[in-house]
Amino acid sequence: MSSPGPGPRSVVVVGAGIAGLAAAAFLRQLGGPDLRITVLEAGRAIGGKLRLIDVAGLTLDGGAEALLARRPEAVDLVRRVGLGEDLVHPVTTAAGVWTRGMVRPLPTGHVFGIPTDLRAAARSGVLSGPGLARAALERALPVHPAEADVSVGAFVRRRWGGEVVDRLVDPLVGGVYAGHADGLSLAAAVPPLAQAAREGLRVRPPAASTGPVFAGIRGGVGRLPAAVAATANAEIRTGVTVRQLERLPEGWRLVTGPVPDPTEFRADAVVLAVPASAAARLLHNTVPAAAGELRTVEHASVAIVTLVLPAAAVTRPLRGSGFLVPGVDGRLVKAVTNSSAKWAWTGQVAGDGVVVRASVGRLGETVDLAYEDTELVQRVRADLAEAAGLRGEPLDSAVTRWGGALPQYAVGHLDRVARVRSAVAAVPGLAVCGAAYDGIGIAACIASARTAAAAVLRPAAQGAEWAAAGGDK
Repeated sequence: MSSPGPGPRSVVVVGAGIAGLAAAAFLRQLGGPDLRITVLEAGRAIGGKLRLIDVAGLTLDGGAEALLARRPEAVDLVRRVGLGEDLVHPVTTAAGVWTRGMVRPLPTGHVFGIPTDLRAAARSGVLSGPGLARAALERALPVHPAEADVSVGAFVRRRWGGEVVDRLVDPLVGGVYAGHADGLSLAAAVPPLAQAAREGLRVRPPAASTGPVFAGIRGGVGRLPAAVAATANAEIRTGVTVRQLERLPEGWRLVTGPVPDPTEFRADAVVLAVPASAAARLLHNTVPAAAGELRTVEHASVAIVTLVLPAAAVTRPLRGSGFLVPGVDGRLVKAVTNSSAKWAWTGQVAGDGVVVRASVGRLGETVDLAYEDTELVQRVRADLAEAAGLRGEPLDSAVTRWGGALPQYAVGHLDRVARVRSAVAAVPGLAVCGAAYDGIGIAACIASARTAAAAVLRPAAQGAEWAAAGGDK
């Protein structure tokens, strides 16, 4: 058996979203100062769904605005890249649900929208009398261990009824993925509920809080990409689309640029930190099994409408951090964040203004996103006027569109990802990471980036053995 050779001397990371940038930073940390790292990004800017925008002279988040604080990956990276002193937590996490004619408080004691305290659910008014009665029947149903993956909607509907799905679970869980509870995998989207189902356990009230669930960055989470990029000390090229990926005996060949005038990059290893559809295209020839699985992943498009309003536009108090909107109510907005109240730093920079963010769009709802920006803003304002009494002209507004940004974790997603990872792992010097695999949140993307970086820093001798064995033939 041959002794391990040196690790790769050069790595190309395809994609400069937070997963790609984190992968580059971990490659630098694990591979040392002599490793040549190149990041190729098709867009004109780095950061992916983390972006800062200017609205009414304020610098605000135009994409994701929060990190999951109960997972260590994101918070640890924020600290490592020098932004630790700017970590902040929401001032309030109390949320509402705009349904049945008014914004009602989200019931206390819920678990991913499932009510564990029916008296609290009754007080909130989110569920009707028949809906509450149906939810109460769950206590009389037998609990049997489940083995096969099912949709979130199917699991909850069977035990608590359709109204709990439509009014509570779907806006909460579906809102994260911009999808629908009936199309999301219980095992992938809500692992704790899946574990309870597998073990035949009843859903219990949430444990006492052990700390903030979410964190943000003073000045915006959109500050993170540039800080991570600086730590990576990599060559980053934007406006470069990788059209072809080829495995050679001595490494990898990547082709970019127009067909008549291509540009070629060579590397010992490659990390693909791109959406599932782009990864499928690049892996078509080298890892066809993985490409076939990735082609089946659907993606939802969304838009974030940010409004800065004068204080006089708020005709009744905006309570809490915002509210969710059930899809069954047929509204344009799907979720609204009262950023001025949620984040102290936003309220401070806004001064007398009020910053509100509205999310529009879910899987398959293309009509809502077809409006041009001015019309979309007007329609969002109409919803906000009805729901929260926000009236009058905004000081400024911005529309940030995220086409195909959110992968859908359909039933069987975990098995699909396992098959992708198994096929990719069989090819030395190749790894994948990003939102399509283990979670769409920032922390999950960073975790997948670290795994990918470690995977491609294997001894180069493995690549020679793979090639001698016939490669992917």
